[in-house]
Amino acid sequence: MTMRGKFLLVLFLIISLFACNKIAESLTEFDITYHSSATIPATVSLSVPFDIPLPPVTTNTEEEFENNNTHKDLIKEIHLKTLELTITDPADGDFGFLRNIEIYISADGLREKKIAWKLNIPDNVGETLELETTSEDLKEYLFADKFKLRVRATTDRLITRDYDIDIKTVFHVKANIFGS
Repeated sequence: MTMRGKFLLVLFLIISLFACNKIAESLTEFDITYHSSATIPATVSLSVPFDIPLPPVTTNTEEEFENNNTHKDLIKEIHLKTLELTITDPADGDFGFLRNIEIYISADGLREKKIAWKLNIPDNVGETLELETTSEDLKEYLFADKFKLRVRATTDRLITRDYDIDIKTVFHVKANIFGS
């Protein structure tokens, strides 16, 4: 074999090794998406934080793990990738009335933790609001059968009617696969 042939063979092996590692990594990472609904009530005062408790969210993570060839014991970490709020009613509504918003997560036996926030929200923000998210590992919350989200908001403008919002949470899972 010529020197050029040996070089090409070694190069091919190196590229193959990196490609296999990338494929293995993609098989071990996936997203889980949840939707919750909340109502921001018509406000009676400005600049006073108020809480909006939400009904519990059923996780169904065991099924998600199984669908991705993994198991709870093989999960390395789960992080909140995105948390997005969208106004569903009124149709012409926007989040310009908010000054600040924070989202907290809790589950049975686990302390409440702030997972997303947006401070000093501009008046021209529109009907969708993407929040900043924590980098903390949240796997214990998603291992629970259910978790709860709580919204804490402060307004800087009075609203005369309730605002219905969709809360979309996307969690990114890193896990080993069965047999690895």
